[in-house]
Amino acid sequence: MTATTTTSITTALLHLSTLLHLSTTAFSIGVNYGTLANDLPSPSQVANFLKTQTIIDSIKIFDTNPDILRGFANTNITVTVTVGNGDIPALVDANAASRWVANNIEQFYPQTRIKLIAVGNEILFTGNKEWISHLVPCIKSLHQALVRAGINDVKVSTPYTLGILQNSVQPSAARIKPAYGKVVFAPMLEFLRQTKSPLLVNPYPYFSYSPSMEDYILFKPNPGIHDDNTNITYTNMFVAMMDAVYSAIKAMGYDDLDIVVAESGWPSLGDPNQPMCTVENAVLYNKNMIKVVTSGEGTPLMPKRRFETYVFALFNENLKPGTAAERNWGLFRPDFSPVYDVGILSNTGKV
Repeated sequence: MTATTTTSITTALLHLSTLLHLSTTAFSIGVNYGTLANDLPSPSQVANFLKTQTIIDSIKIFDTNPDILRGFANTNITVTVTVGNGDIPALVDANAASRWVANNIEQFYPQTRIKLIAVGNEILFTGNKEWISHLVPCIKSLHQALVRAGINDVKVSTPYTLGILQNSVQPSAARIKPAYGKVVFAPMLEFLRQTKSPLLVNPYPYFSYSPSMEDYILFKPNPGIHDDNTNITYTNMFVAMMDAVYSAIKAMGYDDLDIVVAESGWPSLGDPNQPMCTVENAVLYNKNMIKVVTSGEGTPLMPKRRFETYVFALFNENLKPGTAAERNWGLFRPDFSPVYDVGILSNTGKV
């Protein structure tokens, strides 16, 4: 047998192995693991549940909770941690950034597969000038602290609300608002490109809900919204939002960046004046949104792409302030029973 024949057989076997893997693994998905509740199971119980009963392979937390980071050690579930908004200005200092990395990353890594540091959450939306002005310097400072610590595969980014966009009804016309573009967004995008880090966005069609837009938002049959520039008709808002983000960063010359859906979801229960918050609507939205990001079909402007995605949220959180909807975003109740089924449970997790 020649070396060429051996190589061909090996290649064929690897290809077959990949096909078999793809046929037995429908998809994987991430989830936002919030903890504003007094009835949640322990992090180690959560980690075991996710690993053994679901197809969830990644979590995003809104802090650096050491109990969670310890609980997810040796599970092979990747973790995104978050720097508190108020901590951003101080972490511009190199020594402070190194201490933060030592305390929150080094002592847990690599046993816990920390994948990314999210610096703050929707900082531009806060309007806090001190946080906004220190955002990019803080991100660079933390990246440099990771490099000094010899950690090269933990990325640094920050999640954005789609409020950063203007003219986004027709996705191809979407642009970053001028107030953010040159000062914050351009240097941010350049940093993401240089460090091969993703752009994190939080697309929430839920917050654009109106009865007249319900079908478009919930993936129901509808006439769609026509983009005159591309001659594409969009029949759901989530895909339109994703292409709007793409168009905005393409206009700035950064269409090569990966886009991660850091948050998206739908509440299953609300107050009497929130009739859109139902189990039926949560299933419709999340099931279709998950299909878009995992199918490999992509979007009209980003064909044949999958999008790393974190559904909001893992649990209903009973201490969250605000309307009833705020306490009912969860895929699961604190006893691990599903609020509804969108295909998240693995075969072993189904009764």
